[in-house]
Amino acid sequence: MGLAHIKLNRTQRQKSVGRVLCLTFFLCMSCISSVLAFDTTQDEWALLGGYGQSFPGWGLTEERVQTVDIVPRYSHLTIDDMGSGWYAGKHDTLIELPLHVVTSHGTSAMTGLNLLACYTFTANETWQPYLFGGGGLVYSFADIPGMGSDLNGNYQFALGLRQLLDSKHTLLYEARYHHISNAGTKDPNVPLNSIKVLVGFTF
Repeated sequence: MGLAHIKLNRTQRQKSVGRVLCLTFFLCMSCISSVLAFDTTQDEWALLGGYGQSFPGWGLTEERVQTVDIVPRYSHLTIDDMGSGWYAGKHDTLIELPLHVVTSHGTSAMTGLNLLACYTFTANETWQPYLFGGGGLVYSFADIPGMGSDLNGNYQFALGLRQLLDSKHTLLYEARYHHISNAGTKDPNVPLNSIKVLVGFTF
């Protein structure tokens, strides 16, 4: 009876967290559209997938945590035609709702919400490097030693490359540094410093 009650509570908590994250995601997009009030014809959706791993000894990281990552992304063009010559580019605001499937420490998951600022170099019509940084929230369902809180924060930085196929479809290649911790709000607070490699496409 006790075990069934615990499982039920965990299932209800997972559903509640999922609903809150989805609602927050769509509210963020709504706020961007209304507050920045602009043309969304150049905005795009993307879906990325890949692999991530934390490295013991990198900073205060103690555990090697491996993940399979699925990252839906909404990109809003904030500023076009920046700079000139080789550094000509554009600025985008990115919103992500990532799912990190933990394959070490048992099979579990982490999910969250990211808000990122991205600069893309557009001098070349086919190959366009980009970089971004930002952060957000991470909710962990995984039992990882050293993580004292289910709700954590993250910050991350990435380098990527866009391969333009046509006016609406682009391939994405990306490597990012990813940090997770609870900012000292609860003990223990052992961070996860990871590298993630992702590929994806826009639509």
